[in-house]
Amino acid sequence: MQLRLGTRVKAQDLLGAGFDEVILATGIAPRTPAIPGIDNPKVLSYLDVILQRKPVGRSVAVIGAGGIGFDVSEFLVHQGVATSLDRDAFWKEWGIDTTLEARGGVAGIKPDVHAPARQVFLLQRKHSKVGDGLGKTTGWIHRTGLKNKQVQMLNGVQYLKIDDAGLHIRIGEDGEETLLAVDNIVICAGQDPLRELYDDLVTAGQSVHLIGGADIAAELDAKRAIDQGSRLAAAL
Repeated sequence: MQLRLGTRVKAQDLLGAGFDEVILATGIAPRTPAIPGIDNPKVLSYLDVILQRKPVGRSVAVIGAGGIGFDVSEFLVHQGVATSLDRDAFWKEWGIDTTLEARGGVAGIKPDVHAPARQVFLLQRKHSKVGDGLGKTTGWIHRTGLKNKQVQMLNGVQYLKIDDAGLHIRIGEDGEETLLAVDNIVICAGQDPLRELYDDLVTAGQSVHLIGGADIAAELDAKRAIDQGSRLAAAL
């Protein structure tokens, strides 16, 4: 097997190499919602925040309350080393009595929650409870953690426009227009399959297979991607 890193491949490169089969496991690209003013300098993608570490202001609106939206919000409200990496700090933050003198280890123990690093609004279009689609056994932890950091979670949100003043929204069908005067808007509104090579390869008659996020980007699932890859490898 030849492993080539740091290489951006074009369709012509693959066609010229004479491969019998091409597998595209190219993943996803962040979706950009059609909101007026989406090209405003205030707007960042979650990749800008997490990977590029671009500067983020003190007040932030996060559009999209799926798993990525929750992770980004948690990243934005914390400062310093995450308490999940510091055992003593974790116990204090969640009000856990390690001496076990308190009933259940938690009764009467007041959590010591640090002030949030930023003011964050976590928004979703759906009218269901924010975070309803998170994991059944751990979703409550993420919701409670953000609640403790004073994150405002809003559902049923209509995104009207973005301008230099911030994000203009309406909550519910009959709600009044509201301005969230934030420094930045971070887009976590899902993903689209990254298939920029696919059409050119198929048009040229190349046998192409899509797996993982490049096949289906909705609700990214590592288990499904591994299953697809294993079955395809066995078939080839």
